[in-house]
Amino acid sequence: MTDSLDAVLWLGGPPGVGKSTVARLLARRHGLRWYNADAHTWEHRDRAIAAGHQAAIRYEEMPVPDRWSAPMEDRLAMSLHHARGPMIRDDLRALPTTPLTIAEGTPITPEVVGGGPALWLLPTPEFQRDRLDERDLRPGVGEFYQHLGDVIGAEVRQFGGRVVVVDGSCGPEHVVMEAEGHFADVLAQGPVATSPLERRQLLRYANRAFVVQYQTFFTRSWARALGDTSDVVLPFSCECAREGCEEQVDLSVADFPAPPDDTSPPLLASGHDSHEGQAP
Repeated sequence: MTDSLDAVLWLGGPPGVGKSTVARLLARRHGLRWYNADAHTWEHRDRAIAAGHQAAIRYEEMPVPDRWSAPMEDRLAMSLHHARGPMIRDDLRALPTTPLTIAEGTPITPEVVGGGPALWLLPTPEFQRDRLDERDLRPGVGEFYQHLGDVIGAEVRQFGGRVVVVDGSCGPEHVVMEAEGHFADVLAQGPVATSPLERRQLLRYANRAFVVQYQTFFTRSWARALGDTSDVVLPFSCECAREGCEEQVDLSVADFPAPPDDTSPPLLASGHDSHEGQAP
């Protein structure tokens, strides 16, 4: 029996290396489904809590500053870096096998990938520090992300996985080309989305995942003290059907079109049409 994970391309690496940008562009250009592991973070945490995972429970119970001053191994355990792997595989098995899925995220480790087509983006220490310095991170978070990068790098080198080293000397377009070359045979074999309707459905799937991410986040009592979905503005992908469109629409999560997604209007960049890409 064919495993539905055979329809998955894997993209891993630590935070701040550009995985989401590369995956988003690959998905748009080639008609792929984009599964972003970050968008499922809080769903996974809820599943871990329901299963009695002690590190997940401890994370929720601790004051936020204490999470990031705990010993590094405790921070790693509470991040669920390894515990989320089976959940990611379950998520992907539940998706349709057509078109291909590009699955990206920090918890995508060699153990998660198995023998599937995979690529890891690994930053140089200097590049990662620069990228993390650009973010408004809580004290201790950047330090943990650097540690996580070391853990992932060691796992990938031991596994012998294909790596693209990201040092900032080239832009995302260069990394996308490297990924396209690595996945070329799989992309050529497909299946990929070709019709405007299929493409719009995939874009809505990816956008909706980010909406659910923040809706799930704000179910937590400690998170509600930080605001609500109206306070979060995200760059959503334009849902026109053009392969070459890379436009994003800044919109608050609360204002995203309500479900059902198969009847709600597409989210479009200024001047774009929902029928763009359709054959005349």
